[in-house]
Amino acid sequence: MRILFDLYHPSHVHLFKNSIWRLEELGHEVLITSRDKEVTVNLLDSYNLDHMTLSGKQSGRIGLITETGKRIIRLTNVARQFDPDIVAGRINPVSVYAAKLSGAEAIMFKDSDYLTSISKITHPLVDVMYIPSNFDINLGDIEHRVDGFQELAYLHPDWFQPDSQLLKEYGIDPDEQYFVLRFVSMDAHHDEGHHGFSPTMKRQIVSTLDQEGTVYITSEQQLDSEFEQYRLPLPPHHIHHLLAFANLYIGDSQTMATEAALLGTPAIRSNSFANGDDLSNFIELEEEYCLLYSFSDEKVAFDKIMELVAQDDLQDEWEQRRERLTTEKTDVTKDMIDLFLKKGGTT
Repeated sequence: MRILFDLYHPSHVHLFKNSIWRLEELGHEVLITSRDKEVTVNLLDSYNLDHMTLSGKQSGRIGLITETGKRIIRLTNVARQFDPDIVAGRINPVSVYAAKLSGAEAIMFKDSDYLTSISKITHPLVDVMYIPSNFDINLGDIEHRVDGFQELAYLHPDWFQPDSQLLKEYGIDPDEQYFVLRFVSMDAHHDEGHHGFSPTMKRQIVSTLDQEGTVYITSEQQLDSEFEQYRLPLPPHHIHHLLAFANLYIGDSQTMATEAALLGTPAIRSNSFANGDDLSNFIELEEEYCLLYSFSDEKVAFDKIMELVAQDDLQDEWEQRRERLTTEKTDVTKDMIDLFLKKGGTT
C-alpha cells in the first residue's frame, strides 16, 4: 500500500506519527508532505520523519488564498508521481483535491463539529471522514466514527508514557509545583472573529502564578520581553512530558487544553469559542469526565485558576478520572491503522 500524509500543522504530526511508524514497520510505502507553519517542520525533523515542504504560512486572506492555490498544484503533482492508494490528513481543500486529481482515496480527519462554508465544497469529495462518535453532525455514508478523542492517537497509554528523567535533563524538576501556559495567535481562518486571553489578563495570570511555583509559557506569537524568562526550556516535541507532570494547564489553545486533560492534568481553557455552543469534545471532557474547565469570560477563568491552585492533591483525583477515560475510549491509532489497511486493500 502507498499512502500520502499531508501535514500542515504541528498537531497533525502528533496525530499521525504513530500510524506512520507502524505502517512503515509493516512494509507499506509512506510519503509525507508538510507546510512550514509554527514548529511543523521542526517536529517532523525531530522525529526523523522524511518530508517534502510544499509551502510556508502566508499572512492575510489574499496570502492564504494564493498559498492554497499553489499548494493544490504542488501536492497534486507530487501525488500523481507517487501514485498513492490513500491521501490522508486533517480535512482541507488541498488534500482532498489532490486525492481526487490523483485517483486516490481521500481519508480525512475532522477535529470539530463546526461546518464551515469550505465544508460544502470539500465534504462531497471525501471518501471517508474520520470523526469522534460524540460529534453532533451527520455526514452520511462517508462517516467513520470512533469512540475516542483524536489526541488519544498519541496520548493513549499504549503509545505514550511520561518521562520524568527526560524533564530533569532540561533542568525541570517534575516534583516541583509548576504551571504550563499556552497562548495562541487566533489568526487561522477558522479562528476569525474569535479571541483568547487579553494582554492584561496574561500578565495577571503570569505574575500571580509566579508566586505559587514555576511558570512555563508556550506561544504561537513572539513572547513579549517581560515573558521571555518563562519560555519553555525544552524542545516542542517533548511538550507532552512537561504537560503530564504539570500541576495546572491554562491557555486559550483548543488542542493543548484537550491534551492536558487527556494526560490527567487539570486544564483551564478560556476563549470566545467557549461562549454558548461549544464543541462536543470539550463538553464531554468537562461534563462527563470533569477533566477540563472552559470559560468565555477570562475573569471567571482567573477565579477558577486561583481556586484550583489552592486545592491539594488534585493530581490523584485527575489521574483517576484520566484512567476511567482511557479505559472507556478506543485506541485511536490502532483504529486508524486498521482503517488504512482496509481501504488500502491489505490486512
